[in-house]
Order: sequence, then C-alpha cells, then structure tokens
Amino acid sequence: MRPNRIPPKPGQESVWDYPRPALLEDTNKHLKVICNGIVLAETNKGKRVLETSHPPTYYFPPEDIKLEHLIGTSTKGLCEWKGYWQYYDVSIGDKYINHAAWRVFQPTPGFESIQEYYGFNANLMDACYVNDELVTPQAGDFYGGWITADIVGPFKGGPGTWGW
Repeated sequence: MRPNRIPPKPGQESVWDYPRPALLEDTNKHLKVICNGIVLAETNKGKRVLETSHPPTYYFPPEDIKLEHLIGTSTKGLCEWKGYWQYYDVSIGDKYINHAAWRVFQPTPGFESIQEYYGFNANLMDACYVNDELVTPQAGDFYGGWITADIVGPFKGGPGTWGW
C-alpha cells in the first residue's frame, strides 16, 4: 500500500516526485560529517542519489574524507541502481563503528561518476549537515538517506514500509 504523498511547499521536494529507477546528480551543497568530535568528511563537490520514497543519499569524493579513519570490511553487496558497494568501519580514537560508511566500487551504467565515492550512515555519526542544517537520518538500517527541511515524505525505511 502506497502512503499519501505530502504536498511540498515552495522550496521543498517530495520524495514521491523522485524517479524510479534512481537518479544520480551532482550537488554543490555544503556537506559535512562529524564523528567522535572531528570533521570526518566535508565537501561542496558531492553527489546525491534520488529515488522514489527515499530522502537523498549523499556521497563524498575520497579527497574530501579523512580516509585514514575508514577500514574496509568484507561485507559487499549489489544495489540494483548504483552497482556493487562495500561497507567500511570507522575508527576514530576510542570510537569504533561497524558499517558506518560504504563505497560504490563498480557502478552500473549511468552511475559511473559515483565510483569511489563514499556515503555515510547519518544515524551512526555524531552529526551530519547539509548547508549547515543538521540532518535527520532516514529510519531503518538499510537506507542512508538524509532528511532536511526541504524534503518531504513520507519516507521509506521505517517499520511497515518495505512494500512501498
């Protein structure tokens, strides 16, 4: 059962207007990830993936990440839209977070420009920001969407939303 779409106000986007299959686009929004008190990633050269019913998922170029804190894991998978990905743990000081980030290493056609970019699970970080706005993490542990005031849902990810 598809839920009722929240009509967007001026300056907002509805996730129900996002395409399926997903769309990749560049963004010059200021993106920042803070973990264990340090800025782990910060960029104005990010990318975002837009998919029906999901808040945007943001990706950072490797040169704008403190990669020394990311540890590759053996957990890999396939996203039907983006391609093959790998999880990364984050280790900063005394803090170790499993599967806190992921990287697309073999993209599908149309997503080639995301290759080697990293996404971060906002609910595992101290804070994530889009243009200095603190994001609300997408519910659930499968998706990595970042919710801001300019995005309206309802959003997939929480209990009972798998069938959307």
